[in-house]
Amino acid sequence: MSVRTGREFLSIPGPTNIPDSVLSAMHQPAIDIYKKDFPPLTDSLLTDLKRLFKTDGKAFIYIANGHGAWEAALSNVLSRGDKVLVLESGQFANGWGATGGTLGLDVEILPGSWREAVKPNAVAERLKQDTRHEIKAILMVQVDTASSVVNDVEAVGKAIRSTGHPALFMVDTIASLGTMEFSMDDWGVDVAVAAAQKGLMSPPGLSFNAASPRAMELHQKANLRTAYWDWTARMGKVHYQKYAGTPPEHLLFALRQSMDLLFEETLEAAIHRHSLLAGATAAAVSKWSEPGVLQFNITKAEERASAVTTVLFEKGYSPDTLREYCDEKCGVVVGITIGALEGQGIRIAHMGYANAPMLLGTLSVIEMGLKALNIPHGEGGTQAAIEFLASHVPA
Repeated sequence: MSVRTGREFLSIPGPTNIPDSVLSAMHQPAIDIYKKDFPPLTDSLLTDLKRLFKTDGKAFIYIANGHGAWEAALSNVLSRGDKVLVLESGQFANGWGATGGTLGLDVEILPGSWREAVKPNAVAERLKQDTRHEIKAILMVQVDTASSVVNDVEAVGKAIRSTGHPALFMVDTIASLGTMEFSMDDWGVDVAVAAAQKGLMSPPGLSFNAASPRAMELHQKANLRTAYWDWTARMGKVHYQKYAGTPPEHLLFALRQSMDLLFEETLEAAIHRHSLLAGATAAAVSKWSEPGVLQFNITKAEERASAVTTVLFEKGYSPDTLREYCDEKCGVVVGITIGALEGQGIRIAHMGYANAPMLLGTLSVIEMGLKALNIPHGEGGTQAAIEFLASHVPA
């Protein structure tokens, strides 16, 4: 017996739901990449990427996922043997650092926690110790989807500048661009990376770099540059050089439509929507957590991401059983926990193409599963989410 028939609800932190109009934008024949209307499409996307990153620097598009954007960013500004400082706060900053290790970089991890944000003071203290300026770049994620933490990019940027240290500040915005505030130039970020499949509501397969003038200057001396990732090669006069070959036409058609949707809503409204959905989720989880079996992974409310919420289970209770119930009985796909938190909980995504009915449906099914599986939880989580939204979305 199930009530699964109907449209499946996807509540995982990437890839996220793709709007029908974005899917439709891809449903057209391939066109001549040299036609006069195709290069302007690329130009419009590069312009709007800079608008999203809030930078006057350069933007680049890659046929790659976020891991490709990591490698592109590192290889364009660093040289073999350079030391990079990784600011740990979950799975993905460390993963970015590991990518650097395969390129021949000297990777140092500034120990952090999977349960709290990067501490700006700790970053400043480590940089003050580096009197010989051996650290060439600092790597951090704004939102880590494994832990669901949000790091304060502005505060970390200020901490770096307060030391006078010349290291590049490099930030992964893969799970934050389009879901929360990011201001590359104002916050002193030298290199930013992003990808299409989360807050930008597009299919996986495109990722992006943005580079400050300082990063472009150091790029000229980087010896990790390779033909495919090279920023200079991608600024060539011939259009296809922007993609190091044939452009991914249909992914670009999709991205153009998803960006149009985002700008039609306005970036400010989208950021506020994500904040409201995160607040509603937090209200539900707070209720469910009352008996002590469930708990937030990120304990401080101000350090929880607006894109995803990670919920941990006490030992003896199975998050896998709950996820299977939600999927097989109701058609709601909830995210697994990964990395150091593997098998310990669930991740509830509320990013990208998501609204109140989608979230409330997801929360209702999770609460239904908790009850059906006799997992101790506080009653009224979904009602708390409804009350939160009703009080924050006035008539």
